[in-house]
Amino acid sequence: MIIGIDLGTTNSLAAIWRDGRPQLIPNSLGEYLTPSVVSLDDDGTVLVGRAAQERLISHPQRTASCFKREIGTDKTYTLGGRTFTPEELSALVLRQLREDAEAWLGEPVTEAVVSVPAYFAQAQRAATKRAGALAGLLVERLVNEPSAAAVSARIGEGGVDKLCLVFDFGGGTLDVSLVERFENVVSVTAVSGDNRLGGRDFDMAIVRGFCDDCGLDYEALNQQQREMLLRQAESCKIALTAQRSVLMVYTDSEGGYHALPLTNEWLIRKSSPLFKRLTTPIRKVLVDSGTPAFAVDELVMVGGSSRMPAVRGYIAKSLGREISDGSQADTAVALGAGICAGMKARAEGLRELVLTDVCPFTLGISICNHNVPSQPVMSPIIERNSVLPTSKMGVYCTVRDNQTVLDVDVYQGENRYCKDNMLLGSLKISVPPAPKGQQSIQVRFTYDINGILEVEVLSEGDKTSRLLLKNDGVSDSEAQRRIEELAGLKLHPRDQERTRAISARGERLYAVTVGDLRRRIGEMLEWFGRQIESQEPMRVAKAARRITDFFDQVEAFTGEIDVSDPDDWESL
Repeated sequence: MIIGIDLGTTNSLAAIWRDGRPQLIPNSLGEYLTPSVVSLDDDGTVLVGRAAQERLISHPQRTASCFKREIGTDKTYTLGGRTFTPEELSALVLRQLREDAEAWLGEPVTEAVVSVPAYFAQAQRAATKRAGALAGLLVERLVNEPSAAAVSARIGEGGVDKLCLVFDFGGGTLDVSLVERFENVVSVTAVSGDNRLGGRDFDMAIVRGFCDDCGLDYEALNQQQREMLLRQAESCKIALTAQRSVLMVYTDSEGGYHALPLTNEWLIRKSSPLFKRLTTPIRKVLVDSGTPAFAVDELVMVGGSSRMPAVRGYIAKSLGREISDGSQADTAVALGAGICAGMKARAEGLRELVLTDVCPFTLGISICNHNVPSQPVMSPIIERNSVLPTSKMGVYCTVRDNQTVLDVDVYQGENRYCKDNMLLGSLKISVPPAPKGQQSIQVRFTYDINGILEVEVLSEGDKTSRLLLKNDGVSDSEAQRRIEELAGLKLHPRDQERTRAISARGERLYAVTVGDLRRRIGEMLEWFGRQIESQEPMRVAKAARRITDFFDQVEAFTGEIDVSDPDDWESL
């Protein structure tokens, strides 16, 4: 059994595709939201979820939260004398979701599609897959959170064609994606985000603002007092979604009573730097995609923190657009992950649905910096926001006389200098000695939607060297199978039968027409061929609709004219 999981910074939840729709899976308490909190009891028992959350104030030294922000890093957490990594804590949350799902479904759950922030880097994605493995789950597929939300919206709205800006604002991260829904394709055009901006930051802004206005020294507070204030701040923030004002109250260790009325206007003043950061990813997505704000059909806001009236008003005003009322802020990503689980299982009703995603970061190799040789620069091969799967190639040559080795260092990132980007792997390629510039290699990157990157280097004498970079959780044999599938994708689009049928129809019409009409049909067939070669499902689907409409017009017209008179063809 395969389920979808929204592994969140604040809350996590699971869903499954069943009976032709996505369904949320309740936990042992009958709730859909499981707090992403882990605590170690005095007897060594691990508590996850609501029970652990209640211990944040009473046992702060034995409880951890918001560890998703640190996944993929070297940070550790010490709970009751035991040390945990962020992925180990995440694994405990995933295990709890798996056990709750098994109890509700009445059968074993062995596999999951897990959602991640669109702006997660390779290390963070790999750590998420390792967490799944530690939880006893096979996690081959990760889905970007805004993509999952867009899939959920498409199913809920019956597949209406729209260009959507998905603003996914959770407890710890912000993701922004431009997503196009067209026929049976959900295509991500561009992504951006901030992995260090979420509702938790607004909680902290409230705490610090409260301390400033009440004359409290936040730095002098102990961990328990800070957690108490954070819990109060979160409650007040939630209350402000429905109330104009709320009273925040705190009693200090000496019995001092502090109270302060909070409003959304006060929250905006105290959080102004955070609001400025909210729009940065939006601008980046629109610029990268070449899309003006007025071209967006729908603004979809998901994630628990997107419920904040101050945030909703700020984003709506920034884009000059009303917010869609159809999205389910807390559950949209989980429902989308459940749909993706159904897609992976080839469930009935989802077999024709296609989800394309994009590469969130640029991938390239290091090349010589002739101005400062000690600081190599990055040569991009796959640019950020390239539609996946993709395969692209670059040609590189020697830079020194009699050079016999070329280092192919693979990097991920947007910075000019390689030292500022992330090294993913390396290859050493031998070449015959020759004057500089006379020996060259071809470097091909092939990258799939599951995060598998194949680096192929073709050198002198058609010698091929290969490097396979894959997320943990994918076996070598499975990665090889995926790469073989990608080799086929380079040659043919997914919907091969449909495109062949359209091409055959065009060739038939070309054969029975003459003059200018025949020329126009030929031009349309050449244009359609170029769209097929792009390997982009959304582009192919749009082209198929356009050329089919054209052929329909041709056939409707030819049925009304005298086919024996060539002059009649010229009027179409």
